[in-house]
Amino acid sequence: MSRRSSSGGCGVISRTATIRRRGFTLVDALVFLGIIAILAVLILPEMFCGGDEASRRTLCRNNLKQIGLAMHNYHDVYGSFPPAYTVDADGKPLHSWRTLILPFMDHQTVYDKIDLSKPWDDPANAEARGTVVPVYNCPSTELEPTQTVYLAVVTPDSCLRPNEPRTISEITDGTSNTILVMESPMNAAVPWMAPWDADARLMLSPKPEDDLHHTGGSTHLFADGSVQFLSSETETATLRGLITPAGGEVAGEF
Repeated sequence: MSRRSSSGGCGVISRTATIRRRGFTLVDALVFLGIIAILAVLILPEMFCGGDEASRRTLCRNNLKQIGLAMHNYHDVYGSFPPAYTVDADGKPLHSWRTLILPFMDHQTVYDKIDLSKPWDDPANAEARGTVVPVYNCPSTELEPTQTVYLAVVTPDSCLRPNEPRTISEITDGTSNTILVMESPMNAAVPWMAPWDADARLMLSPKPEDDLHHTGGSTHLFADGSVQFLSSETETATLRGLITPAGGEVAGEF
C-alpha cells in the first residue's frame, strides 16, 4: 500500500509539473508573438512610408522620374515640352505645366474635370484643385497634400517658358546639362494646380540646411529625364549654366 501510494503520488507530481511546464511555454509564446506584433505595427509603416532618409530620397527621385517621363511623353505627342503655364487673352496665367501633363501620368480623369479656359483657382475648377496627385508630394515635406515643392525653373531663358513650348532640338547645351524641375525649399511650396514656379533667384540662392528636405542637397529633374541630387554647396556658376538650355556655358561638376 505504501509503495502504491508513493508511486501514485510521484505520478501525480510528475503530471502536474508537466502541465506547469507546458503552461509557461504557451504563455511565453503568446508574449513573444505579442511583442512581434507590436514591433510590426511600429516598424512596417516606417518602412513603407519612407521612414528613413534613404527611403524618402528614393521616393522623391521616383516622383521626379515619373514627372520626367510624362514630360517626354507630352513631347512625343505635341512635339515640344509644355509651356510653364498657359495664359488668357490678356496674358494672365491660367494653368501650370503640372496640369498639362496629367494625362501622361494616368490622371486623365482629373484632367477632364478642369476647365482650361478658366483660371486654375476659378470655382469651376474647385474639385480638381482639391484632388491629391501623389506624384507631386515629396515624402520629406510636411505640407497640405495639394501642395508641391516640385517647381519648374522659369526665366526668359529657361527650358520651360511662359506660354511658349520648347523642343528638345532647341536644348543645345545638352539635355543632360539642363534642369527642368527643381525640388524647392518647403517655404516656396505652391498648390500643384497653380501656375507658379521658381525663378532664377530661388534656384541660385544659398539654401541653409534647415530649408532642405534631404540632407546635404536636393533632387532635380533634367531635360533628358534623369534625376540628379545636387549638393547644397554646388557652385552658383554651375547652377546658372544648368538652368539655361542654350546659353553655351560649360557645366562644372555637379
